[in-house]
Amino acid sequence: MTPTALIAEDEPLLAAALQTELQRAWPALEVVATVGDGTSAVEQALLLQPHVLFLDIRMPGLTGLEAAAELADAWPSTGRPFPMLVFVTAYDQYAVQAFEAQALDYLLKPVVPERLARTVQRLQAQWAAGSSPTLSGEDPLERVIQRLQALLEPGALASATPSGVAAAPPPPPPPLRVIQASVGSDIRLIPLEEVLVLEAADKYLRVLTAEADCLIRTPLRELLPQLPPQDFWQIHRGTVVRASAIHSAHRDASGRLSLRLRGRSESWPVSRLYAGRFKAM
Repeated sequence: MTPTALIAEDEPLLAAALQTELQRAWPALEVVATVGDGTSAVEQALLLQPHVLFLDIRMPGLTGLEAAAELADAWPSTGRPFPMLVFVTAYDQYAVQAFEAQALDYLLKPVVPERLARTVQRLQAQWAAGSSPTLSGEDPLERVIQRLQALLEPGALASATPSGVAAAPPPPPPPLRVIQASVGSDIRLIPLEEVLVLEAADKYLRVLTAEADCLIRTPLRELLPQLPPQDFWQIHRGTVVRASAIHSAHRDASGRLSLRLRGRSESWPVSRLYAGRFKAM
């Protein structure tokens, strides 16, 4: 079987340079697609199921980490193993430490042939072993999900800088107490203790209470650091729920988990990335 790869990089010249260097370092590797944004990376990876993914960290739509997490959630449980991941980044020092701590490979921009050769050697060894990197006895996809979850924690890469100079960590944002949301032509002040769900929706964020469905323009990733983690649990890339409002968790025949909340009639899917929180259920 011919090893295949997908490159996700929003700068065409850098994507072309990486492909050229890959051809030199691993002539047998076939690059089946090159895309320029995170959403396309997920779509094409699911369609083509490459053996290796080279993901730029900073891309339009979804970051490389978000694309990898979404792909892990959607990856079929039967068929080809989850791709081997290599993240490409201009952010070194803290980013490097974060990736090394999770045993995920990375390349710094601009890609240096000698460094790429070491990455290719690791990929070839994993290819010869026939699976994604894993520890003995562990499910490869589950281990990748754990590593991605650690990197997606708020602040995991916040101190990384493109110059390689350590940046002072930003001061923590003030805790959120009230959300100002639009309800028709009115602005409603919603106490945080009334909020049951925060859900990303296009360019807006839905704020759901037991009685109302409101919209705000602040992205979820900006609100997350202001939410008390013991009260609000992230269950999907775009969904956070109030822990005390969880009524029940249901697992379907395919193993997918969903939640029911007190005060709401909807069912809320839980991604693989956050399903571990509900194993006891």
